[in-house]
Amino acid sequence: MDPRENPYTPNAGARPPALVGRDAELEAFDILLHRLRRGYTEQSMMITGLRGVGKTVLLGVLEDQAQAGGWVCVEAEITKNEDFGERMAWLARRALLQVAPREKWSERVRSAAAVLKSFHITFSPAEGAFAVGFDVDADGVRATSGRLSDDLTDLFVAIGDAARDQNTGVAFLLDEVQFLRTEELEALIMALHKTVQRSLPITLVGAGLPQLPRLAGEAKSYAERLFKFPEIGRLDADEASEALTKPARDLGVEYEADAVGVIVSYTEGYPYFLQEYGKIVWDMAPDRKPISADVAREAQPSVEQKLDGSFFRVRAERTSELELQYLRAMAELGAGPHRTGEVAERLNRTSDQLGPTRARLIEKGLLFTPGHGLTAFTVPQFDRYMRRNFVLNVPPIQKRRKKRV
Repeated sequence: MDPRENPYTPNAGARPPALVGRDAELEAFDILLHRLRRGYTEQSMMITGLRGVGKTVLLGVLEDQAQAGGWVCVEAEITKNEDFGERMAWLARRALLQVAPREKWSERVRSAAAVLKSFHITFSPAEGAFAVGFDVDADGVRATSGRLSDDLTDLFVAIGDAARDQNTGVAFLLDEVQFLRTEELEALIMALHKTVQRSLPITLVGAGLPQLPRLAGEAKSYAERLFKFPEIGRLDADEASEALTKPARDLGVEYEADAVGVIVSYTEGYPYFLQEYGKIVWDMAPDRKPISADVAREAQPSVEQKLDGSFFRVRAERTSELELQYLRAMAELGAGPHRTGEVAERLNRTSDQLGPTRARLIEKGLLFTPGHGLTAFTVPQFDRYMRRNFVLNVPPIQKRRKKRV
């Protein structure tokens, strides 16, 4: 069929033409926004899940939902080794300028601008473009300690006060939250906690890998009372079928039932894989005829090649040889989760010897720990990819050195 009419969107963060299976999260967010605007407290959200399940897509949909309700939204993707204090200053600046234009600032908004200027001076002394539109003196008292948790709390409270003064609210939407350092995540949690205590219309919606609840709990013990941690994952068979067939059906193209079965079975209901498979099948199928199981099976090698060459490969290339072998040893055991001792045995080593390797893979976002002593891939079907493309090279057994008496 004509690729110019192809409705599928296998792109990072691109909203699929049929968003299914996320109604619970949308409803929970709607309740959150309405309660905060009424001055009631409600838990904010940290969305978790594997790669390719649609966390970034869902953040974008929640942003649209909040903006339609009159909220100010500021979104950002967290990256490693960035200056988080400076990043938050710029995000807060963007939020405050949306809360009220400069010519309509009330005293409450002007006060928030002064706190924001203090925060920026504290964490990024060079003003530059930041000062544009902020003809105010720094607060001098609030957001001046140099301690991120205290100063970010001052800033969130000031912005929340300004938003309430202007009859609006502010939603910070942050992706890849797992890349925050412990002290940064702690500061974010503490700042939001203070706004909850004061019933201010400000919220944080984060998204990240499955280790996010654990990281938040380690950063601050009350995090589980401050946030809901909805985990999104694969779609069930009916949802996956709808996500696959509706975009084509809207353009007058049908799938044969067996073709749907082939595709849903291979993709296991993972949203990104469904979009990738749908796009390739569309381009291969005869014009305006029902997409058959034969076409679906014929497309499978191309789908596999596309996933291997992009989605999986970019992650495998970020590893050292030993890290790659660790991943390959895990793949030998299946999709997981797996006990670290079992992986070590495959490589003729001990868990202690491979501990640093495992830690680096977790830091790189390729693995996570779903439980004590367990390790799992953050990427669906990564075990299949490793077995298809890499050979497990088991080194000789390393003998332990005897301790000298």
